[in-house]
Amino acid sequence: MKETIAQVRSYPRSVQLLMVNQFTINLGFYMLMPYLAAHLSGTLALAGWIVGLVLGVRNFSQQGMFLVGGTLADRLGYKPMIIAGLMLRIVGFATLGLVDSVPALLAASAATGLAGALFNPAVRAYLAADAGERRVEAFALFNVFYQAGILLGPLVGMVLTGVDFRVTCLVSAGIFALLSIVQIHALPARRAGDVQATKAAGQRERVLSQWRGIVANRPFLLFSVAMIGSYVMQFQVYLALPLEVKRLGRDGEFGTVAVAVLFAVSGLTTILFQTKVTAWCKARMEPGRALTWGLLTMGVGFVPLLVPTVVTVPDGGVGLWLLAAAPPTLSALLLAVGTMIAYPFEMDTIVRLSGDQLVATHYGLYNTICGVGITLGNLLTGAALDAARTAGASALPWIALFTLGLVCAAALYGLHRTGRLAPPTVRAAKPAPITA
Repeated sequence: MKETIAQVRSYPRSVQLLMVNQFTINLGFYMLMPYLAAHLSGTLALAGWIVGLVLGVRNFSQQGMFLVGGTLADRLGYKPMIIAGLMLRIVGFATLGLVDSVPALLAASAATGLAGALFNPAVRAYLAADAGERRVEAFALFNVFYQAGILLGPLVGMVLTGVDFRVTCLVSAGIFALLSIVQIHALPARRAGDVQATKAAGQRERVLSQWRGIVANRPFLLFSVAMIGSYVMQFQVYLALPLEVKRLGRDGEFGTVAVAVLFAVSGLTTILFQTKVTAWCKARMEPGRALTWGLLTMGVGFVPLLVPTVVTVPDGGVGLWLLAAAPPTLSALLLAVGTMIAYPFEMDTIVRLSGDQLVATHYGLYNTICGVGITLGNLLTGAALDAARTAGASALPWIALFTLGLVCAAALYGLHRTGRLAPPTVRAAKPAPITA
């Protein structure tokens, strides 16, 4: 921990604040969102489809507006978009706890999603710019703070929600309010030269023209599509793995504890080992190879889940508990390791493929592409889980996810071998086509 703190202190103040910023954002978000569905369906007695609509609106507004948020950050500066997103979260989270009408809940949910679309691309572009040549290591540290917020948030939310969900909402809104004040006064404005250059570029070039240029960046689009699988696989810590624990271990206190262990293993592993894994990988392999190994490790993470499909599952006792808890926990660990390997190089590759131009816009489009992929991937995973249950082929989802990991790893390896993940200066060495 002392080593991590020392590394954080070696970065400029802006980078340090952005890391604390992300921890606080995740703390406030995850202390509320895991308990929102229970509040809507329980306290407010809303129908299931309305609960799904409220939650879906948040995800849709965030994923659908990432590109707009990134574009605004490149044109107006990173700090204004970070502050705007934080302020919008204050309004959205406070409203979720104070209203009970469906239109107001939908508006609040949309506001919380839009907030994420505003500050997420800006934070990552700002971090990449100010970390400079050390941005791979900076994103490794960023992921430590990110995971720490995810780990602590639900624990704080559980205590507060035990009192009243409204208290959770207001405390979360208060956290974002305090964070906003700190960012307004302490976060340095983006370097004037970069902002002025961005504004000048914006005056010369229309937004749609910029978007067309990004869409024409074939290596970036291929990379974005290839990375969809990593997010689909990561998300199974929240979807398929908990369902598998409950399927094998039955519902009850054991299942709840085992699911909590999954989250703890994933978060603590990242907090303790992220910087060491990144340093090891950077010293031994190119970014493209690190990405390939990361996704391959994620895919292999689903192999332990095949064990219960080929052995006799005990009816009860310690044997059942071990079989229900050990394979999913090992899977969560391997998914965390794969993410630790890939994430810092993933964030760095986006910057390199953008050519250091319109970085926030590239992050925005990347998030949108991966967000759509997560939605489709989760639908297919859910369908595979249902089909496996109906057909008695319990190995089907895990084979499919393992195959997804192999395919995406192979795609990244192909991009790496053909030079499509190389820095722009390397790619520029090839003769460029003459255009009018």
